[in-house]
Amino acid sequence: MKWPPPFRSLPNPREVWAWGMFDLANQSFTLLIITLLFPIYFKQVAVGDPQRGDALWSIGVSTALFIVVALSPFIGAFADAHRCRKRLLMLTGSLCVLLTGLLALVDAGWGWYALLIFVPANILYQLGENLLASFLPGLSTTRTIGRVSAIGWTMGYVGGVLLLMIVAALAFGVGKKDPEQWRVFFVIAAVWFGMGIIPAGLYLREPKHENQLGQDTRGPIERVTETLKHASNYKQLMRFLLAFLVYGFGVQTMIAFAAILASDFGIEGTRLILFTLQLTVSAGLTAIVVAKYQDRIGVRITIIVFLSVWIASCLSLLLVKLLIPTDPPEWLFWAIGNGIGIGLGGIGTSSRAIVGMFAPRHRTAEFFGLWGMTYKLAGAIGVLAFGQIKAWVGDAAALGMLTGFFAFGLILFLRVRVIDGIRAARRNERAREWLDSAHSAD
Repeated sequence: MKWPPPFRSLPNPREVWAWGMFDLANQSFTLLIITLLFPIYFKQVAVGDPQRGDALWSIGVSTALFIVVALSPFIGAFADAHRCRKRLLMLTGSLCVLLTGLLALVDAGWGWYALLIFVPANILYQLGENLLASFLPGLSTTRTIGRVSAIGWTMGYVGGVLLLMIVAALAFGVGKKDPEQWRVFFVIAAVWFGMGIIPAGLYLREPKHENQLGQDTRGPIERVTETLKHASNYKQLMRFLLAFLVYGFGVQTMIAFAAILASDFGIEGTRLILFTLQLTVSAGLTAIVVAKYQDRIGVRITIIVFLSVWIASCLSLLLVKLLIPTDPPEWLFWAIGNGIGIGLGGIGTSSRAIVGMFAPRHRTAEFFGLWGMTYKLAGAIGVLAFGQIKAWVGDAAALGMLTGFFAFGLILFLRVRVIDGIRAARRNERAREWLDSAHSAD
């Protein structure tokens, strides 16, 4: 089979494609359930009270993320120790598909029932994201990790665009414009997710590098405890995770509240679907550009550029709210939405790539578990804080806080030295290989 250009130069194109297909598949949960349709359905239909809906939605998202924070490092360490990363990935994906389909049963006034389904579904989705990311170092090299990460990210956004086109066609063609009619879209999200993870189940392989570095018989608690105890050995990783935590507040908040913010600007119904389609196209095109140029210009510069875009976009939203507090022009949010899409398309893939660079090969699932724990903690704190301030203080205060997240995150990131982080990971690998050789000799 002759693979298209993004995969052709890779030594393992089918496996990278299968890995990227999982990214493509879970976009249905990211877009339709977390970002676009279900937040509005939850707020306007399941709860029926906009102010209370904002508060409950932020609590539901944050509760799921706090639980993921507690589980992530241990799930990652368990996956590394027992070499069951693929099995856990497919298990979390399959269960999330089932719960996503059950969201279609949520009716008017069933707010708490909705949360009882959404919270565990979101937990499974977020854990699956961590496990999926942990395959990245084994699918790439230090020279190609940025490109492979961006390929997966791009496939995710391509899937998002296709999915939104289907949703838009149904909304316009069949008349599914009002939130009360959106339950069919939750079924579509489940089917899309379920079909898309099949290639990963068939072709994605459990990483083999653990066999080369010996079997680790320690339990997950011991492995995580050692990682945290010796955090000074991974100084640059710790610096990055601190910066990532802070700017992650903003990224996770925007993912959870993008549709709600758009509706506050008067973008509703089919226009909301089209707005999200525009945002997804911007993100997808950005991911394509990142895939081509990130390894050339370096991951550090890439992250700085996209954090600057985030700051400009959030500051623009804040200024609109301050200068035009009532009935701001809808076109302004459409314009700023391109900046949000560009920020989403670039910051995720570059952040994932830098963790892959800093992770020793024998502890990739564990380190990506710590990365996932940091990202989910960012979401738990950021979404909860933003939702409560938005509900009880006002939009301007919430947007000011959002801008601050990205600005302070950029300041912290400037302290990260990428080369030092890569060297630390390679030193750890050599030390592990030496220990394994010594044990074999004994």
